[in-house]
Amino acid sequence: MSKEVGITVSKNDDFSEWYTQVVIKAELADYAPVKGLIVLRPDGYSIWESIKESLDKKLKETGHRNGFLPVLIPESLLSKEKEHFEGFNPEVFWVTH
Repeated sequence: MSKEVGITVSKNDDFSEWYTQVVIKAELADYAPVKGLIVLRPDGYSIWESIKESLDKKLKETGHRNGFLPVLIPESLLSKEKEHFEGFNPEVFWVTH
């Protein structure tokens, strides 16, 4: 099976799909075998480190401090943000037990 070359959707028509294609085809990240999880590849992780370093500097200059939040959020809390969260639902990894 051959891979499609290039980006097949316009950024203006479907930003989410365009962004996903850019990230995957640029080999910045891959889908993990578990639904809702991704694997950052080396170039993608380097970009993340640069973003984090830049934000860290700006936050500390303004007297802010970092925190670390849980990766798993109870559905009851997530449902409070239902309208904002709606578009992300296909990406959610639901833990049911």
